[in-house]
Parts: sequence; structure tokens; C-alpha cells
Amino acid sequence: MFELIKAKKTIPFMQYSKPAMWLSVLLIVASLVTLSINWLNWGLDFTGGTLIEVGFEQPANLSEVRSTLADANFPDAVVQHFGTSHEVMVRLSPREGIKGEVIGNQVLNALQNGSFGSVDMRRIEFVGPNVGDELAEDGGLAIILALICILLYVSARFEWRLAMGSVLALAHDIILTLGVFSLFKIEFDLTVLAALLAVIGYSLNDTIVVFDRIRENFRLLATANPSDIVDQSLTQTLSRTLITSGTTIFVLLSLYIVGGALIHGFATALLIGVVVGTYSSIYVASALAIKLGVSREHMIPVVVEKEGADQDALL
Repeated sequence: MFELIKAKKTIPFMQYSKPAMWLSVLLIVASLVTLSINWLNWGLDFTGGTLIEVGFEQPANLSEVRSTLADANFPDAVVQHFGTSHEVMVRLSPREGIKGEVIGNQVLNALQNGSFGSVDMRRIEFVGPNVGDELAEDGGLAIILALICILLYVSARFEWRLAMGSVLALAHDIILTLGVFSLFKIEFDLTVLAALLAVIGYSLNDTIVVFDRIRENFRLLATANPSDIVDQSLTQTLSRTLITSGTTIFVLLSLYIVGGALIHGFATALLIGVVVGTYSSIYVASALAIKLGVSREHMIPVVVEKEGADQDALL
């Protein structure tokens, strides 16, 4: 069986595991440095404030809208198109002692008095800063709880060395994704938080498929060393990984291009997560399992003797 599998061309993934792991370490350090300097560009969901959507009779020039709002004492307004060029979203930080409805009316009056033609209010939302802080805390706890549950699940299904590799790979994916958001100051809102949790699920699924094949090959190939078995397992699952990742990336690109401004952060986080997660399944999860000393003995299920089996053998 070993010679039959070896006859097929095996890609030597683990041959490049050392430089790949150094690359991961450098990227993690760079991400942590970026996060310590810039932190995250929290969205309205976390900072609190007022969100206003207005519709214009003619295509709106965002530069003119920003200038008009700055003249109306809203210099911090974040202005972007929402859906079409006729619809604009305005985000404002909290104003103490002023209700969101009042701020919305002030913004609408300023735009109606400008040279934009007819302007009408589509939607207005207000998020308090206390709610934003609670959402940020709950979101962080959700990610930590997900990683702990995954560690317990993979430990029960496979072995603790594989579990540690998978959890560290997931932490690697999250840190790198947050690093990109921090570096480019991409707005971090609840949709991005949901995307991070989706990245955890996607990356874990890919890792579990690889681990299933690694466990199977460890049991079949008694004379092969761990690196060869991991190389063969990754080669055997490579087509599945590429097809799954490729189709997912195609869908996410479509969402990013035509999905509108509200879904850009979600699609961006998932795009980064899918690419990084595919890489980490190979060079973080599997490579770390080898570094931790996983072997064939760890993959052989423990045989539990039934009570009275020795008496049955004598009969």
C-alpha cells in the first residue's frame, strides 16, 4: 500500500514548512505591531453615533456633500454612496445632549439648502456608546469561546497535538485578518465580526478534512515518517481544497464588487480569511502537529476490553 501511494506524485509541502512558519511569525508580529499602533477603525456599531441615509434627485458628488456638512458643523461626517450614486450614507460620532433625530434633521436641512436639488430622508439610526462597548466586548468573547470549543471538539475527535495545531492556525487567521483591517484602516463593524466567525468555521472545515486524511494515512502506512504522511495527505486533498477555495473566492469577489458599501467589510474579511485559512491548513495546522510530535501511535484507537472477554476466550 505504501509503495502504491508513493508511486503517485507527492508534493513536498513540509519541505518548505520552516520558511513558511517563519513567514507566519513575521506576519503575526507585523499584525500585532499594526494593531498596537492603529488599533481598529471601529464602525458605528461599536463606537456609537448616528447613521443617516438620504436620497438625492441627481447623482450626488461626495466631495460636495462632505463640504456642505463641514460648513454645517459636521466636519467629522463619514460620507459614502449606498447602493447607487443617488443614495448617500452619512455616519456621525455621538453628540452629547443631542438626540439622533435632531441630528438627522440638521443634516437633512443642510443638504436640502445646498445645491443638490431634492433630498429626502430614507433611514436614520442611533447607537449609544454603551451599546457599542458591550457589542465589542461580546464579540471578542464570542471569538475566544469559539476557539475554546473548537479546541475541545478537535481534541475529542482527533488528538490534542492536532487540536493545538488547528486552534493556533485559527488564531493565526484571525490575527492576520485584523492586521490587514488595522493597516488599511478598513471600518470594522458587526458584519466584519460575523465574517471573522465565518472564517473560523471555514478554516476549521478545511483543516478537519486534511486531518481526517492524515489520520487515515497514519493508520495505513506503518513505515512512513510523519512528514511523508502529511505531504501525501495534503496532496490527496489538494484538489478539493483548491476547488472549494476557488469557488468561495469567486462568490466573495462578486459580493465585493456588486454587493454595495455595507457588505464590503464582510466580503473583504472573508476574502482575506479564505486565502489565509487555506494557507494555514497546510503550513500552520499540519506543520505544528508535526512539530508537536504527532505519530502513528497517537492515531491508533485504544482497544477497550469488554468485561468477561477472558472467560469467553477460555470457553
